[in-house]
Amino acid sequence: MADDREDLVWEEIKTEHIVQDEWIDFRKSQFRFPDGSEFGPYYSYSRRDYVVIVASDREGNLICVRQFRQGIREVTTEFPAGGLERSDGKEYRAGGDAPSEDALAAAKRELAEETGYVSDQWTHLITLPSNATMGDNFAHVYRAENCRKVGGQELDATEFLNVELHTEQEIQEMIYSGRFQQTVHVMAWLLAKERAQGKGTA
Repeated sequence: MADDREDLVWEEIKTEHIVQDEWIDFRKSQFRFPDGSEFGPYYSYSRRDYVVIVASDREGNLICVRQFRQGIREVTTEFPAGGLERSDGKEYRAGGDAPSEDALAAAKRELAEETGYVSDQWTHLITLPSNATMGDNFAHVYRAENCRKVGGQELDATEFLNVELHTEQEIQEMIYSGRFQQTVHVMAWLLAKERAQGKGTA
């Protein structure tokens, strides 16, 4: 099958940075379509990459966190997660020039900081765009098994969250009842289950 990528690419012909601070680069762009017509405004944003960790303890309980999510104005249950730290200190990719933390190192750090748990058994499940339609950042999803608690939380100034342990059945019930509401986290759970079934484990 021929590669028709060049026949589909939009050409960005004008960009305005509406907000560009330490937290986000929110852009307003004008594009030229493959047929030569133009379209605008199109809004997009830049954010830093992040990790999601499907973590379980030695008894098989899933390690989750509860925190307030501003987008839906609700307290949600989800897996530990957090951004890759960047050498320039920004919360967005900034053109991709500044080096960022290794994804696995970030996953280990976030799990320890948010929950106090660590693991020696890590598996990379997938890396994919967080929101390919509007954002440029990627989610790196990991599985951490046989986690053990070695300390307390070490939260950032903007983090307020509680740690909870849940069974697999409880995670399933929360997903299907709309109480486990982060899209990438639901996908992470399904991938972790599929990987476990492929290994012949529970």
